[in-house]
Amino acid sequence: MLDAIIILSFFLAGAGIGFFAVDLLPADVLAQVTNRDGLSSVTAGFGGLLGLVCGIAFQTTYRRIEDRIRSMPPDILLTRAVGLVLGLLVANLMLAPVFLLPIPWEFAFIKPLTAILGSIIVGFTGISLADAQGRALLRLINPSSVETLLVAEGTLKPSITKVLDTSCIIDGRIADLLATGFLEGQLLVPQFVLQELQYVADAANENKRTRGRRGLDILNHMKEQFPDRLVIHSADYDDIATVDAKLVRLAQEINGALLTNDYNLNKVATVQKVHVLNINDLVAAVRPAYLPGDAIELKILRAGKEPSQGVGYLSDGTMVVVETGDRYVGDELRVVVTSSLQTSAGRMIFARPEESAAVSS
Repeated sequence: MLDAIIILSFFLAGAGIGFFAVDLLPADVLAQVTNRDGLSSVTAGFGGLLGLVCGIAFQTTYRRIEDRIRSMPPDILLTRAVGLVLGLLVANLMLAPVFLLPIPWEFAFIKPLTAILGSIIVGFTGISLADAQGRALLRLINPSSVETLLVAEGTLKPSITKVLDTSCIIDGRIADLLATGFLEGQLLVPQFVLQELQYVADAANENKRTRGRRGLDILNHMKEQFPDRLVIHSADYDDIATVDAKLVRLAQEINGALLTNDYNLNKVATVQKVHVLNINDLVAAVRPAYLPGDAIELKILRAGKEPSQGVGYLSDGTMVVVETGDRYVGDELRVVVTSSLQTSAGRMIFARPEESAAVSS
């Protein structure tokens, strides 16, 4: 519709100019014209035809410029506009003295010609400088604008929203992880997770009640420390019974990541193509690796499930199963690592007392 209006406007303008162009002819030529209305109709037709050609050319050029601007990245478009404005401002300031020069009237055309050429040259210079240093200019104006524009143009991927589950909150390590700055993006706590925390905090079992209150305290602490990062989401699904299934559905709907340390939830979410961030996997990736033959100072806390086994724990919570360690329950001893087992549920290290390892070798 707009294209037709543009072409029609040029056609009518050309026809009108052609119709009244007859009046611009010299008087002696007009005196020789026998049919002035017919001549006006002919010139109007030629003018309309010329206007139609100009309209089509203008419309085609306009569409090309429009398509090019739409395909242009936002940061380049913005910086070029700023560069053009600054260039024109500098051109006006530089060319102002030219209009004060005493130039004879025969050469009066030099002033506007100089102003036009100078504005064009300096304006394009501003655009060129904006292309070269545009993002640096945006960074000076707004430090976060460059990152936003990179995300908009696809050069930089945006941060994914993380959905927290109940076990992750009660675990408590998420607060320390958030404080380090390694965890980016928003953290989303669904309303049904809060309800589950409250239910656990009101449980009759003392251990559950302690865990639930710990989770609520950690959540309040995170909300105070990072009010812009932690968001309480009101989503709920009455047609879904379990909290784990609700978490998976919410992560799917918002295209977010599920942050958990629940082994079973991790497996279920992965099967349903939900991106999962398991805190146990992160801890396993950054904790020191113990290789067979490494020695560890360990306190045996209890007997293991299998006969003659003893169980102790490292400072990071890693369970160490010691062969023939049941006789050392309550004692500290030096053990030698024989093997280790790593899963998403955690890591286990198998070892034997140092003297036993020396005898077997």
